[in-house]
Amino acid sequence: MSISQKYQYDFPRPAVTSDIVIFTYLDQAIQVLLIERGNEPFKNCWAFPGGFVDENEIVLDAAERELMEETGLRVNNLELFYVASGQDRDPRGWTVSAIFLGLVNWKDVILKAGDDASKAKFFSINNIPPLAFDHSFLLGEALIYLKKKARHLGIDLRILPEKFELYEIESL
Repeated sequence: MSISQKYQYDFPRPAVTSDIVIFTYLDQAIQVLLIERGNEPFKNCWAFPGGFVDENEIVLDAAERELMEETGLRVNNLELFYVASGQDRDPRGWTVSAIFLGLVNWKDVILKAGDDASKAKFFSINNIPPLAFDHSFLLGEALIYLKKKARHLGIDLRILPEKFELYEIESL
């Protein structure tokens, strides 16, 4: 058996992507980072930064790469919080996504849209535009995860401004 035959399978395999949910605290509200897609599918729609995992790349490296390419942002505290695997998530075909979450202080952020993102912007979670793919569902899952994390482990207060009021911690 040749090496090329050794790795051929009779069952379908999904594409693998990494998507990144970045939260910050600004104007007394939790904000989430979104990109405006520059390409189809969902061209001109808002979505989380992310994209396909390259061959021989691990999902965390893909998340960090895609975040940098599409927003100019480096985040050191990304953590895997969800795996999305429904077969109807992406019109291009079956895609399994590793979903990462990160927290940033808005003062440390300089956004620069690039690659296949035409814009990058933070939105208040109280004013989210329609989202591409299944990202509305994933945002809900990210908020549930963030609430559980804050309740059980506390939240990284570095996302707050240098000077803040007690009510801001309570609202956060």
